[in-house]
Amino acid sequence: MKNYGDKNLISFKEDELIAQKGTYAPLVDAMRRYKDSPCTGFHIPGHNRGQGVYADFASLMGIDALNIDTTDEFDNLGTLFPSTGAIDEAQRLASDVFGSKRTFFLTGGSTIANLALAFALTKPNDKIAIGRNCHRSVLSGMIISGANPKWIMPKKLDDWAIYGSLDAKSLRKCLEDDPDISLVWVTNPTYEGVVSDIEAISHVCHEFDVALIVDEAHGCLWNFSDVLPKSALRCGADAVVHSLHKTGGSMTQSSMLHISKNSRFDVHKIEHALKLLHTTSPSLLLLTSLDAARAFLSSKEGSTAIENAIDNALYFRSEASKIDGVRVLNSQSAVAFDVTKIFLKVDGLSGKRLESILELDFQIEIESASDEGILILSNIGNTKAEFDVLLDALRKISISNYPDLAYLEGIKFMPLTAPSVVMTPREAYFSKKERIKKEDAIGRICAEVIALCPPGISVLLPGELITESHMPYLSDFSELDVLVK
Repeated sequence: MKNYGDKNLISFKEDELIAQKGTYAPLVDAMRRYKDSPCTGFHIPGHNRGQGVYADFASLMGIDALNIDTTDEFDNLGTLFPSTGAIDEAQRLASDVFGSKRTFFLTGGSTIANLALAFALTKPNDKIAIGRNCHRSVLSGMIISGANPKWIMPKKLDDWAIYGSLDAKSLRKCLEDDPDISLVWVTNPTYEGVVSDIEAISHVCHEFDVALIVDEAHGCLWNFSDVLPKSALRCGADAVVHSLHKTGGSMTQSSMLHISKNSRFDVHKIEHALKLLHTTSPSLLLLTSLDAARAFLSSKEGSTAIENAIDNALYFRSEASKIDGVRVLNSQSAVAFDVTKIFLKVDGLSGKRLESILELDFQIEIESASDEGILILSNIGNTKAEFDVLLDALRKISISNYPDLAYLEGIKFMPLTAPSVVMTPREAYFSKKERIKKEDAIGRICAEVIALCPPGISVLLPGELITESHMPYLSDFSELDVLVK
């Protein structure tokens, strides 16, 4: 194996204090040494440090990015599975900062974490209590493993047409009604930022002696601020999933999976599942961005950026609420929420129409839009001046005449009721199916996953009965798969 550079990697124990300050990023350092090395390469990837790349793409990406697009097979860079070298060092530092027993870097998004957890921890016909507002990847995991989801319905915020928090009392009833449930899987926060009481949920899980997984994909900043909600890693969860690429500053598709210090899960079993499902060619760019994100978030500069994101969010919430016709989701609508996730609506406009106006007339891009409202994120990369631009746009929109016939005619929302389950997702997925016209689907059993992404929440799953209430959310489908009668 090649050794790029003479500098030895600093050991995890020796550099623990530095890591806490966020001033050391071993994988970033190793990649820099690799970039500056004079070696001639005869290996994958074939573009050979950007020399064999379409010129316009090279100009777009920058030669430095292409220079470090390499494999994880060189000494001092290390490997992901098994974890060695600088990659292992970076994961250990992340584990220390997040307070876990083990932290895995992933380049397949949080989807791969959810798939691996399902694959490692559940088997056919296992009963798993899952919040219905889970990401579609959790359900894909159920199809892979053959487990049987038992739905816990979150509260509904009818005025906003979104899911609210998951109640510990609902979980308790679910566990009391079915003592065979062996695992609880909760999504927190919701895509719109509504927060559940994970400490209370964890207490119920411990009382019934069942393990708890928390898909905290949208809450990776919580570990770094006492103003934000408490991370599930500090609330008794056995495993926690973090999409650092969403709000933590790493590159798109990079995520972390944490196994808590008191977890009852077999870490080696989970690692084996990750090895089976994860790509064998992980992007060093993505892995390095996770190391960089950890270093930044735990640094003084990162703390300042998080404080600014919170301050900007509070400032925007206050000012936006003063604009005539603008309503912002707040503590009066939800028991608890992440202030950096701002869900709002404007009277007389659907969220999708508002999104279009902001983009076309004001060159403002938002996170997402539903029929009811829009979601805005106050990120560590945003400035107060940018929020002033958005506020100015909302003020102009509030006094302008933007007709929205779809809104005035009345909007139908995603059904927020418990589904009628006929068979397990895996049974339905592998059953004989046929493709029929959408209008003929009412009363039939769904054979595919139908989810709105973002946020990736499922409208219908294999094995569920299709009803009239689902029709508005099948508008993009002319046909769909159902089970043969």
